[in-house]
Amino acid sequence: MRPGDELAPLVIPITRTLIVAGAVASRDYQDVHHDAELAREKGSPDIFMNILTTNGLVGRYITDRFGPGAVLRKVAIRLGAPNYPGDTMTLTGTVTEVEAGTVRVRVTGANRLGHHVTGSVTVELPVEVPR
Repeated sequence: MRPGDELAPLVIPITRTLIVAGAVASRDYQDVHHDAELAREKGSPDIFMNILTTNGLVGRYITDRFGPGAVLRKVAIRLGAPNYPGDTMTLTGTVTEVEAGTVRVRVTGANRLGHHVTGSVTVELPVEVPR
C-alpha cells in the first residue's frame, strides 16, 4: 500500500428503503428522510439520505477494502449533492498517506448530480504477527 494507490470502487444503489432504514437506524426522524410529501413541501423533490447513513457507508467502504481487522480512527466527511431514491452512488478512494500501520484515504462518493460526499478516513491496520 502506497500513496496514490486507488481502492476498488463500491457502487451503491440508493433505494427508498436504504434511505428510510438508515434514518431510522440512526434515530434521525427528520421528515425529509422518510416522508416524500413533507420533503416536497420543504422544497426537495423527494426524501434524501442523511449524513449518518452516508458516514456508515463510507466506513463500510473502507473496512470492506482493508479487511475485518481494520479500525476506523477518523472519518471526516462533507456532504454535497443529495442522494435521492433511484440514484446510484459510487464510492472511490485514493491512499494519500501510509505511516506505521496507519493509512489515510481520500474518499469521494458521486451520483448523477455530482459529489454526494467528500472527505478522508484514517484507518489503522492490524499488525501481522510472525508465525
